[in-house]
Amino acid sequence: MSLTFEFASPTPAPVAAPDRVTLFVDVILPLPLPKLYTYRVPYELNDNVVIGGRVIVQFGAKRTLSCIVAAVHETPPKEYQAKYILEFIDDAPVVTQPQLKLFRWISEYYLCTLGEVINAALPAALKLSSESRIQLHPAFVAEGSPYPLDDKEQRIVDNLRTEDGKALTFTEVGDLLGIASFHKVIKSLMQKDVIFLFEQMSDKYSPKVLKKVRLTHHLAAIGAVEKLFEDLASKPKQVDVLLKYLQRVPVHQNEHLNHLGLEKAYLTSSPHLSASAVNTLIKNGVLEQFDQIVSRFPLEENPLAQMPYQLNEAQTVARDEVMSQFGQKDIVLLHGVTGSGKTEIYIDLIRQALDGGGQVLYLLPEIALTAQIVTRLMRVFGSRLGVYHSKFSDNERVEVWNGVLSGRFQVVVGVRSAVFLPFDNLSLVIVDEEHEASYKQYDPAPRYNAREVALMMSNFQGAKVLLGSATPAVETYYQARLGRYGLVTLNKRFGEAGMPEIELIDTRKLRAEKKMHNHFSADLLNAMESRIAQDEQVILFQNRRGYAPVTECNDCGYIPKCQSCAVSLSYHKHAHELRCHYCGYHEGMPTQCPACGSRALRTQGFGTEKLEDDLKIMLPQANVQRMDLDTTRAKNAYQQIIGDFEQQKTNVLVGTQMVTKGLDFENVSLVGIVNADAIIHYPDYRAHERAYQMFVQVSGRAGRKGKKGKVLIQTGDPTQVIFDKVIRNDYLEFYEYEITQRREHEYPPFARMIKLTVKHMDQAVAQQAAIFLTQELVERLGRGPVLGPEAPYIFRIRNFFLQEIVIKLSREHTVLKAAKHAICAALEAVRDQKEFRQARLVTDVDPM
Repeated sequence: MSLTFEFASPTPAPVAAPDRVTLFVDVILPLPLPKLYTYRVPYELNDNVVIGGRVIVQFGAKRTLSCIVAAVHETPPKEYQAKYILEFIDDAPVVTQPQLKLFRWISEYYLCTLGEVINAALPAALKLSSESRIQLHPAFVAEGSPYPLDDKEQRIVDNLRTEDGKALTFTEVGDLLGIASFHKVIKSLMQKDVIFLFEQMSDKYSPKVLKKVRLTHHLAAIGAVEKLFEDLASKPKQVDVLLKYLQRVPVHQNEHLNHLGLEKAYLTSSPHLSASAVNTLIKNGVLEQFDQIVSRFPLEENPLAQMPYQLNEAQTVARDEVMSQFGQKDIVLLHGVTGSGKTEIYIDLIRQALDGGGQVLYLLPEIALTAQIVTRLMRVFGSRLGVYHSKFSDNERVEVWNGVLSGRFQVVVGVRSAVFLPFDNLSLVIVDEEHEASYKQYDPAPRYNAREVALMMSNFQGAKVLLGSATPAVETYYQARLGRYGLVTLNKRFGEAGMPEIELIDTRKLRAEKKMHNHFSADLLNAMESRIAQDEQVILFQNRRGYAPVTECNDCGYIPKCQSCAVSLSYHKHAHELRCHYCGYHEGMPTQCPACGSRALRTQGFGTEKLEDDLKIMLPQANVQRMDLDTTRAKNAYQQIIGDFEQQKTNVLVGTQMVTKGLDFENVSLVGIVNADAIIHYPDYRAHERAYQMFVQVSGRAGRKGKKGKVLIQTGDPTQVIFDKVIRNDYLEFYEYEITQRREHEYPPFARMIKLTVKHMDQAVAQQAAIFLTQELVERLGRGPVLGPEAPYIFRIRNFFLQEIVIKLSREHTVLKAAKHAICAALEAVRDQKEFRQARLVTDVDPM
């Protein structure tokens, strides 16, 4: 749809009819505003008001926005005169009542605005875009201009004159003139009354359209087709096109098939057919071209749909226990070792939920996981399955959104943003790998945890929640042990598969003995060579991407650093450039030191790119593939990499934490953790928990289908306590140790944490604002809960200096709502100070 508004001559307000009710609507603007804004509904549009529908409004002098109707009432605002709504976009809600309730909870719990929640929730294609456009002024069209026009101005006028009512966007003006600074030209034309400026709102969503062809109606009869071949006997290329069309659309058997037609691209892209012949047939009226709107997710049932899954005895027992627990509790934790067959239990539970007429949401922490699991689910649920994640285009995401609204998609598999979909009849939510930090949104607001949002959404809709993991989050297991969640355990792997053998390799000792080969021990290299020779596969885990994290001059010690962040630049060999992993800044790899001119530059450390590079030299017989952020930017990159590994086109997969999360490869018999110490020695209270989870999860990729798996962990200190727990796969012992530490030092689950970050481009102002905020917090909460302020390890990102304050609130002695109110008041006190108004204040509830 396209709606045009010219602000130079606003439409008069409708005149009130004596018997009509004056309606007002509160709308959620897509802006970080603390309050809803009220607009008046024109009388003639009273019947069009839909809570959850989109409307177009004017906000400020010349700003036009689309927003969501949150409430309808008859009370005008006291502080300002309500403007009229310009247009209603929807005649049915695009946001449901359960969603609006959930969005309010997210806003209140995570201390953000409803506008920020809406911005995160709605697919971009459901939002309307506003762009300035220019058009010839009516006075200029009628009488011309008394002022002379220069060459650039004349080019714009000539272009606008090519058709009546033509308009140009600012982008099109820049392209026409071939310059970036064109705004002075536009301003000059406006001053001369040659053009006027207006805003056009356009819906970004566009359906998928197929260009198709078919025989012109009167030629579809059998006799007409035969005569057509006689007439075209001297034109073999056109005959070939017709034969191909009739082969795919046999109108000689059933002439009614002709109206379905055939994709034009099928004919024009065929190497054996002439595209010009196709166009000639269209031009001569033999074929007619037409457009057909189609779904981006075909509705045809998958031929493998409804394929039954047979649970083994242990899985059946676990499934029955889950169902029994659901009779008593709304949330159940399924704690199953890696490879125990949790996915098959999920599938069985989904089928039961669908049989009961409910909707199901299946959450995954990584897009990489959806590639494998969607294939498995499609075999069972066919066209009832929708997929939702950020690699999809805006239009694809809108189709899934609308598919959930219409009931077409009864099961949705998605990453964290799928919690925003418009479910209104949820029966079951599955949160797979529930411990994963990937469920947490960091920037921008709302900084929500999808697991917690899923729990609240299920509570609002009366749905059951199944949390699944081989290494549950400490907080989750604590709730299960207290009896607040149900707990079901699977201790054995599926089928004949056993747990992998885990071995530690002392790299410090090997380096002292000069027995390391770059970053590989001889044991790891030999094991890889042996497995490859047996046509088995290997996964290598290194939780750092790029080639090397540091480049240093051997002579003067100079290290290239980011211009905007307090970090060194990482070297990426494939692009031959240095990159900042925080802001994206990049520059070419220097050939000599910028400080002293020496050419003795060397890299330090290693990432996945260097491991891949070294392996191709050390093991030339290996087919090595890398899976990290750099290799998975394209839409289908995950599927391609995982598909190649599944089909054994590659036999060594080197990756970051992406390879640790639930992937299932039957031929992997060896996993190598190249540098375990970098994960353990991290300044965070969750460091040991994350290290244990990563080690166990990546180890679980080995030996899943009967083959005995082996895991080799390279570390400079094999005596660390965590390794003993990983080797014995003893989660309970790990949990008891960790929960004791958390209780002693008052960390979650015994306390709630809120992190406040103060950002400013002036380091001194950032420090002063943080100190002022701390004082305000101490006045309201006392000194005990308030820790800081202090600069984080990386104290400058994107030219902003950072200061952090951590608030620890006791679960037993603190009223959370009152504490959050005090925090918001302290933040407002900072914003009220003139010298701190340019400071950015970031609130992160339950940081991870």
